[in-house]
Amino acid sequence: MAAKNPPMLYAPHHFILLPAALVLAIYGIKCYLNVAGDNDQTARLWFTVAAMAVVSLGTLVLLRQHYALKLQDRVIRLEVRQRYFELTGQRFAALEARLTLKQILNLRLAGDAELPALAQAAAAENLDGKAIQARITDFQPDTMRV
Repeated sequence: MAAKNPPMLYAPHHFILLPAALVLAIYGIKCYLNVAGDNDQTARLWFTVAAMAVVSLGTLVLLRQHYALKLQDRVIRLEVRQRYFELTGQRFAALEARLTLKQILNLRLAGDAELPALAQAAAAENLDGKAIQARITDFQPDTMRV
């Protein structure tokens, strides 16, 4: 039996912006068909075109930022896994199961010398992001995060 990988739905995109754009497109076409050739309805047509453009732009901006952050989160998980393995020779999976994404995102800021001990402490003591950053002495800033 093949493993299922259900599609991920992003609520603002799938349930707000896309339906709004669809309704707006249908409304715009209907208004245009009702007033085609009638010059006193030109303002309504241009309003519809402008509103569709704003919705489309909003969709593009939201998608670009959302998908970029999701991808970066995955890359950071891989980076921390790889660094932990290189430094300790052990897999990060056991610790990762006990850590939240925010904890892992903050662990990436630690230098190599303190990452293994800090990861153990974060998992054992359930440290939040600020507590993890407070314990970092060799801070490695992430200047490429979107």
